[in-house]
Amino acid sequence: MDKIRIGKSDVYTTKLGLGTNKVGGHNLFKNLNEEDGYDLLREALKQGINFFDTAYVYGLGRSEEIIGDVLQNYDRSKVIIATKAAQDKSQNMAPNNSSAFIKKAVDDALLRLKTDYIDIFYLHYPDENTPKDEAIETLDEIRKAGKIRAIGVSNFSLSQIKEANKNGKVDIVEDHYSLVRRAPVKEELEYLHEQNISFVPFFPLASGLLTGKYGADDWNKFNSTDGGKLLGDFNEDRYDRAIKGIAGIREIATKHEAKVTQTVLAWYMANPAISVVIPGARNADQVRSNAKAMSVKLSPSEYQEIDQLFSDF
Repeated sequence: MDKIRIGKSDVYTTKLGLGTNKVGGHNLFKNLNEEDGYDLLREALKQGINFFDTAYVYGLGRSEEIIGDVLQNYDRSKVIIATKAAQDKSQNMAPNNSSAFIKKAVDDALLRLKTDYIDIFYLHYPDENTPKDEAIETLDEIRKAGKIRAIGVSNFSLSQIKEANKNGKVDIVEDHYSLVRRAPVKEELEYLHEQNISFVPFFPLASGLLTGKYGADDWNKFNSTDGGKLLGDFNEDRYDRAIKGIAGIREIATKHEAKVTQTVLAWYMANPAISVVIPGARNADQVRSNAKAMSVKLSPSEYQEIDQLFSDF
């Protein structure tokens, strides 16, 4: 697969990555099996997926530790690690973007990941007090020291992104975006394109909704899942409209002998506004299935059809 450049950095990666909140994220999901986490990471590498997105808050560092364990047996230079931090454990997990906190967070992440550099480091959330451009200057200092290679922000509003990018040093933004959540991010994507800032959506499969496993009568079932709760503002009306759109995707998927999930991921990979798509997985089988999306090549008309199916989101 062709590689894309992250912002203005020297980081290059494939367009399909792996979200790892289910790797060691015991505080976020019930009944996680850590051996599954190890296995799915190895399967991702076997399938040619070289971009791992993690964060301190995924198991309070446990996800990073598991990734670090697995990568000891692989060529580090061929793997892109993106991690995030902001939650201050000493302050009841409130966001902290201070220089001292960020420097310690990077050093701690390096230890857990068992590596001497992190490819992409995000401020996971903005705090209330630190000027955003000052926080980015701290990360730039850390980048110049060779500990990180690219600078990112996550869960920042558009105005906060602009403040953070005051000196043009933000390389990448990660934000909530999917086929069923597009309008809130429209202006943000326009700005990122103008500034040559890469974009990574989280919850690209809408916590399982866009996998096609739910039907018209499954709203209560979906809404009661861990993932459904994470979507926050999703409601039954939007659910019903999404199900109708998914029916259209299923027709296109059938033509490609593919699954709904694979076809949705193929749409993201064909979307010029998206740099990397990072679906999560709970086991190796899900990773193996998601990897097949790399062989689904949507025609321009199919891409536009899917775009129109979800145009009112």
